[in-house]
Amino acid sequence: MLEGLTQDYQLTLPYILRRAEQLYGYREIVTRRPDKTFHRYTFADFVARSKRLAVALTGLGLEPGDRVGTLGWNTYQHLEAYFGIPSSGAVLHTLNPRLHQDDLAYIANHAEDRVMLVDETLLPVFEKFREETNVEHAVVVTEGGDVPEGMISYEDLLSGADETDFEYPNFDEKQAAAMCYTSGTTGRPKGALYSHRSTVLHSMMVAMGNTFALSEEDCVLPVVPMFHVNAWGLPFASVLVGAKLMMPGPNLDPASLLEGFEQEGVTFTAGVPTVFLAVLQALDAEPDRYDLSRLRSMVIGGAAVPKGVIKAYKERHGIQVVHAWGMTEMSPIGTVANLPTRIRELPEEEQLEYRAKQGYPVPLVEIRARGDEGFVPWDGESLGELEVRGPWIASSYYEAPEGADRFTEDGWFKTGDIVTIDGFGFIKIADRSKDLIKSGGEWISSVELENALMAHPAVAQAAVIAIPHEKWDERPLAAIVLKEGESATEEDLRRHLESDFAKFWLPDAYEFVESIPMTATGKFQKLKLRERFAGYQSAKS
Repeated sequence: MLEGLTQDYQLTLPYILRRAEQLYGYREIVTRRPDKTFHRYTFADFVARSKRLAVALTGLGLEPGDRVGTLGWNTYQHLEAYFGIPSSGAVLHTLNPRLHQDDLAYIANHAEDRVMLVDETLLPVFEKFREETNVEHAVVVTEGGDVPEGMISYEDLLSGADETDFEYPNFDEKQAAAMCYTSGTTGRPKGALYSHRSTVLHSMMVAMGNTFALSEEDCVLPVVPMFHVNAWGLPFASVLVGAKLMMPGPNLDPASLLEGFEQEGVTFTAGVPTVFLAVLQALDAEPDRYDLSRLRSMVIGGAAVPKGVIKAYKERHGIQVVHAWGMTEMSPIGTVANLPTRIRELPEEEQLEYRAKQGYPVPLVEIRARGDEGFVPWDGESLGELEVRGPWIASSYYEAPEGADRFTEDGWFKTGDIVTIDGFGFIKIADRSKDLIKSGGEWISSVELENALMAHPAVAQAAVIAIPHEKWDERPLAAIVLKEGESATEEDLRRHLESDFAKFWLPDAYEFVESIPMTATGKFQKLKLRERFAGYQSAKS
């Protein structure tokens, strides 16, 4: 084999930090504090403080590979942790404060977190499970408030570190940089352990033109929390390209987000559907209040976005919604529904059909779908479980041999999502394998029914689950949350669905509820619904 004569350059996060220091020191990072006031500083300030954090962690006795947990919102301090922790040789481990305290204790212990960085507003969460862990040092991120006895002030920790003691390290790019745990929808949460190389490559891909097209000209507001799969890689990618960052802190209500979009000239934002559904309602209520002319792209992922929402944002407010899909095991971005030229030549309504799909694979991610008879064709109709591979996709779970069955013998990851793949390479998720409804031997997609129901003008949320049926085995039940001040009957919703679905797809029952339980990552918690309606037996034949 004749090898190329290129330098052996290691892809590591300290490289991104050094680039920010050398090129983008003037760029701004804005954070909205819990009291709604704004904190502003530059990339130069951010780099200096990240270096001091790296030095301080070494001073606490951390060794390369040790895990540092974080319980924090989207703030400038959390961004410092994103770079300071991996640049010290330790591993950034973000924990989701919305999880149950038992899960948090399990995750912190399984990861063997030695230090925990905690936002002062999340101290009550941490104190519920701290005694169940082996965390040695609790560091509290405050805005000038007192720190509980036995804990360390984040600002004191930084002030005691000398920036000049920091030297950019020469890590092996395969060294672990960050880890996130799955939400544990089946069994215990499992850890995905990302390397420096995988994180840098993922950052480059996120910034690419046919992914999110980020550049120094952008102002990025990540609505997706930094404790949820590294905010989809946006903090890393934004620092890589020098994009201004607008961090919303814990303020994720529509008014705060819209004020941030307008005031800071946000060009790009991303988050889960539930947040942006609320933002859409706020915009519809006061369509002329906010100037969002600079907002070029709103990426929504984590769950399917109804076509009606995509269309409403574009037609009523001039905002382009882009569908994306990924998983914790994928760092997380896997597909994005940017339309290639061949699709943009189609009529608007046909283009909308593609925008409502999960998209086609981003560069360096490969996809295939496996059905009962083997791999399915890319015909847009054949169903199969999606399998993926690529340089930022997990090869196994961290210290969890029970998860080995999620990985194929030839190195692909089995996502658990049942999809079709069309001739353009666009995937459409029919359902999670555990959420598909099998009625009389035929599959019914709960996701498609939910999207259609949420397109009804009176419906705020809809979740569809299977209920037992003596003859057909399973039938759909729809749990419905109506918009405030709106009304609809079971017959109204049935008529709404009739024109788009075969008769056997239509739900046998509609239950109007005050709320639908959500997971810690903003998805419908269908397990809770199945428990609630466990004794519900469909009587329809």
